[in-house]
Amino acid sequence: MIRLPRYCTLALAAGGLSVLLGACQATIDQRGNLPPPEALEQIKPGSTDRATVTRLIGSPSSVASFDPDTWYYISAKSKELAFFRPEIMDQQVIVITFDKDGVVKDIHKLGQEQAEAIQPVARTTPAPGKELSFIEQLLGNFGRFNPAGGGTSGH
Repeated sequence: MIRLPRYCTLALAAGGLSVLLGACQATIDQRGNLPPPEALEQIKPGSTDRATVTRLIGSPSSVASFDPDTWYYISAKSKELAFFRPEIMDQQVIVITFDKDGVVKDIHKLGQEQAEAIQPVARTTPAPGKELSFIEQLLGNFGRFNPAGGGTSGH
């Protein structure tokens, strides 16, 4: 058996520990389309049209489902550490509404403090038909197969 000097053992342990700790470093993830403030300052309610908004800050992240005159620019910054659930660090939404002529009517910013947590409804849609038990499923196919070589012919 080979015996390593104590300083080699400590160096290997320190190296292994640094690799493990490096793997646990938090990952910062920026998602979405957050327009730069200087571009937003160029958008003036009452005078800026849709084409100019698109040219200045790009296409919206989303358009309101029931109102195509409301555009959303959504951005979120999250931090994830190893296998833990990601934590939202910052979240911003820029809402731009247009009038019927396609000119900006209003522009406002929503931050993380206006965000609301929602709980999706966990219902299931029933399917028509009979629910079969395990035994019914297991025995249900007996007698439904043709005997070996007893297939039907096309004559």
